[in-house]
Amino acid sequence: MKTPRSFYEPLAVGAPAPYQTLPVQLERMIHFVPPHNEKVRAKIPELATKVDVILGNLEDAIPADQKLAARKGFIAMAEATEFGDTGLWTRINSLDSPWMLEDVLEIVPAVGDKLDVIMVPKVNGPWDIHYLDQLLAQLEARHGLKKPILLHAILETAQGVENVSAIASASPRMHGMSLGPADLAASRGMKTTRVGGGHPLYRVLSDPDGSDAARSAYQQDLWHYTIARMVDACVAASIKAFYGPFGDFQDAEACEAQFQNAFLMGCAGAWSLHPSQIDIAKRVFSPEADEVDFAKKILDAMPDGSGAVMIDGKMQDDATWKQAKVIVDLAKAVAAKDPDQGARYGF
Repeated sequence: MKTPRSFYEPLAVGAPAPYQTLPVQLERMIHFVPPHNEKVRAKIPELATKVDVILGNLEDAIPADQKLAARKGFIAMAEATEFGDTGLWTRINSLDSPWMLEDVLEIVPAVGDKLDVIMVPKVNGPWDIHYLDQLLAQLEARHGLKKPILLHAILETAQGVENVSAIASASPRMHGMSLGPADLAASRGMKTTRVGGGHPLYRVLSDPDGSDAARSAYQQDLWHYTIARMVDACVAASIKAFYGPFGDFQDAEACEAQFQNAFLMGCAGAWSLHPSQIDIAKRVFSPEADEVDFAKKILDAMPDGSGAVMIDGKMQDDATWKQAKVIVDLAKAVAAKDPDQGARYGF
């Protein structure tokens, strides 16, 4: 464990100083692309204008015989594209794979100054973050990078959930954390083959009423506990929480519901694995215009955040002022990226 005095010191001579606060960035959707696919790479410049984050995926869903092509394709698309205010991320292979080390050793020298975040799969504990923290500092120093590359952990093992708070606070490189429901389900021995979302057999029944009528059943959220635990750990460490993938591309309604739950619980965004999910994430992780209007009323009525006032028949105090500020700050970030939405907010 690093001491408080040394927490923000670079881990290698010549490496850039770690961020003391995260760069302010709108990240409603992390859009995954397969970099070994030339047709997809050709669309990256246009796609970069439509999403908040583009992630070149090197891990799951990339066949073993395409791993090297995906790595080279990611470097090529990073070199060829100006991303502007759109984030550039990559998901490297897991630390126990035969590809992970070369992923980092090749990508950082080639495009490190363009790369914002490395997503790390199957993080089990803070030791995984410590390893990459030191390795990245050495590479940043060797290759003269001007800004530190951040790390984003995927919570997809039972051990990772057990260590979630320690992972979140492991390094000033920590950007955030995403729920990885499919691998987590396998790690826990859960009996589902779904990638995110609910399950019709995970439910509660209404009490029996003595009649022969069918009892009402209410489907529950398999991921509520884990998301809540992840959000608390991330917020306590001043980093961001994200919902991960929703695998059923045909069920837009269920995808939106799952994203909405995550948004309400404190997640900053979610993964989009298919173009159809981009607009869902963009809509869900942007506050509703009427919510923004009401939040602005609270801030206007309580400029210094103290005291209590009545607005539209509801009591507002310093706690609701803080809630309102969360909404308005997010709306301003959305407005800066999307002028049309900003107009609806009145900014």
